[in-house]
Amino acid sequence: MSTAYAVARGESVLFADLPSGLYIGGEWVKPADGGQIDIIDPRTGETVGTAPAAGTADIDRAVAAGSQAFRTWSRTAPAERARILWRIADLLEQHGETLARLEALDVGMPMDLARELTAPRAADTFRYYAGWCGKIEGNTTQTSLPDVHAYTRREPYGVCAQIVPWNAPLKMAAWKIAPCLATGNVSVLKPAEDTNLTALFLSRIMAEAGVPPGVVNIVPGYGAVAGAALAAHPGVAKIAFTGSVGTGKTIAQAALGNLKKVTLELGGKSANVVFADADLDRAVAGSASAIFLHGGQVCVAASRLYVERSIYPEFMARLVELAKKIVIGREAKGFADLGPMVSERHMRRVIGMIETGVSEGATVLTGGERHGDEGFYVRPTILADAAQDSTVVREEIFGPVVVATPFDGFEDALRMANDSIYGLGASVWTRDLSKAHHFAAEVQSGMVWINSHGILDPHLPFGGYRQSGWGREFGKESIDAYTQMKTVVTQLDPCPIAS
Repeated sequence: MSTAYAVARGESVLFADLPSGLYIGGEWVKPADGGQIDIIDPRTGETVGTAPAAGTADIDRAVAAGSQAFRTWSRTAPAERARILWRIADLLEQHGETLARLEALDVGMPMDLARELTAPRAADTFRYYAGWCGKIEGNTTQTSLPDVHAYTRREPYGVCAQIVPWNAPLKMAAWKIAPCLATGNVSVLKPAEDTNLTALFLSRIMAEAGVPPGVVNIVPGYGAVAGAALAAHPGVAKIAFTGSVGTGKTIAQAALGNLKKVTLELGGKSANVVFADADLDRAVAGSASAIFLHGGQVCVAASRLYVERSIYPEFMARLVELAKKIVIGREAKGFADLGPMVSERHMRRVIGMIETGVSEGATVLTGGERHGDEGFYVRPTILADAAQDSTVVREEIFGPVVVATPFDGFEDALRMANDSIYGLGASVWTRDLSKAHHFAAEVQSGMVWINSHGILDPHLPFGGYRQSGWGREFGKESIDAYTQMKTVVTQLDPCPIAS
């Protein structure tokens, strides 16, 4: 990996101990075909080095390593699996500052946000699932037949392919790997091609934590090559993917080959509903955070804002004022500041979506353009007057762009909130808790937040309705997603007492 740029920026420590190979079977190996991926700092647009890129032969090798490791790992005592997961969490925290800096370099997060979202959240996830290792249970089941003893077992699948997105790479890797290992499965993890640094460092943590060779394999690579090979591989029993709807559908089609089990966390177009009786100070600040946090590059970003008409002018004036105060660019460090889009390609897509919205009748209240000429920054953007069937209302933008619309009453708000192909997240702001809970019951969304937005925790199942995906992550639901049910039936001899 090239370190010249990093040294120039005083960041050589980030690269000094960073593995430069694919992590397969407990070893760091070069890609069979010598493939590489450029690492680009989205804060400047400059190339900082290269990461290895797995090809089809490397995927075959990783799956084989996982298959061999599964025979032992699936029989490892739950207490030992828990000890290793807990050790991973400890090491994540020990290396927290390095991981935050790697994430900031790779994704462009402001440092305060990277420190909050990277190692601490990943460590929380591993600790939560460490607690599940000894609690995976079946049931003794009564039957209608005489002299029959029956029970159920939950058992792991085997090799699980896990493909994570670029917006929060380390956190999302933890979401996938922790329940996979807790249940006795093994992992072949492919990070997004735009963001590989924390995944490479994670391979070092896995080795240091004592994860047996082959239990976790980390294979950076291009989606069209490494990702496609994993999705179609006959040796993979389950695949878990977080990303776009289009790619999710492609993975589901590829999984038909051996009918591998599939978990998909896909797109979102979350509705944020503010009633006239809401605490406006809290609702304005919360609505800004709900869309501008991490530049809107969040799956549950509240990109559709519906405000009751009587407070719409005041609310929008305050939201615009707040958006204009957000710090953007290389100076962005705080939790509420705005970093860049992950790549030039994505920046141009976001700007193109804004231009499409304007061409379809939307009005730009603030933002609407690139910020500066270095890096991939887009100004916080608020659009108004967009028709409900317009592109910016219907399609996921995944940037710092919110579309605001007034509504008249509960039914109108609910109708517009549910008018989407997605159903990942929704939020409602009101002092009337009866109204809030009625709205939560009727809105078609996998997550609903009341007087808040985007609160996530390993205890809380996460996933969406409609085209936002299949299955759930976190909570017991993730344990169920990584285990399959077996029923065991024994025909007993007649009971001696009965005879």
